[in-house]
Amino acid sequence: MSSRKILMIDTDTAGDDCTALLLALRWPDVEVKAITTVAGNVPLPLCTRNALTTLEIAERPDVKVYPGAAKPLMRELFTAEHIHGSDGMGGANFPEPALKPEQEHAALAIIRLINEYPGEIEMIAQAPLTNLALAYSLDPSIAGKLKHLWVMGGANNFMGNDSPAAEFNFLVDPEAAHIVVHAGFNLTMVGWDVCQRNPVMVEEHFRKIEAMDTSFASFYMKVLKTGMELGLKRGGGRRISHPDTLTVAMAIDNRVMARSSRFYIDVEHKSELTKGYSLVDQNGILNKEPNAEVCLEADLELFREMVFSLLEQK
Repeated sequence: MSSRKILMIDTDTAGDDCTALLLALRWPDVEVKAITTVAGNVPLPLCTRNALTTLEIAERPDVKVYPGAAKPLMRELFTAEHIHGSDGMGGANFPEPALKPEQEHAALAIIRLINEYPGEIEMIAQAPLTNLALAYSLDPSIAGKLKHLWVMGGANNFMGNDSPAAEFNFLVDPEAAHIVVHAGFNLTMVGWDVCQRNPVMVEEHFRKIEAMDTSFASFYMKVLKTGMELGLKRGGGRRISHPDTLTVAMAIDNRVMARSSRFYIDVEHKSELTKGYSLVDQNGILNKEPNAEVCLEADLELFREMVFSLLEQK
């Protein structure tokens, strides 16, 4: 990389989110301005606690954590402990972190930081988009001041993972996703499909990580344990799809996004049958101007190299 990256990460911290945070916090020439938390994978208090635990593991007590929305804009919260464990950390049950969160609400922190650093911050939203929708609703000008918005959410006309039609982050708060994709951000969507078409991390990769015998490698195996075991239960061997870490890797090194194109996208938020569905108008049928760059393919070899390089650190 030739230039320093300034990132802000919005997360519902569990499993893969923890690896994504660790990558950003430990990568050279990356400055993480803030971590904001939002209810999603697990309830907000656990999201916040897990973010603080990850900061301690990363030895980055200087980075502040701002808790945000405890529920979606218009719906009741549902969570994904069956994927991430009851603690959101693979059942590792880490001790209570010594670090404490800030009192400022995440949406207000997002507004403040974007206005303090106009045109400098790239934001990675790897969770339901509630915090960002609230921030935009309070100050629409942030859409033009954020350098880049990376959204891990939706899927490019692909099956969902928590409903037949929708990816989890968009399904949890479809109204927020609808607001954000139409807000005018310089937006890149990294959908669920990108990490499903080809295996990201499988048994051979986990064996390599286990052999590293470092604290980061141990942390990785602990927090992703529940997700890995799901693959075993389904008869496919241990595997992890890594959508959040992939998105962070793309923001750090754009080469990880091997192929992309600009399309008009929208999010269904009225139908109960298909709520959270992300429409990607690849054929231009709607005759609308593209509003997002959509990742079509990831360089998984480069991604794995980045993860291995992170986990080998001592």
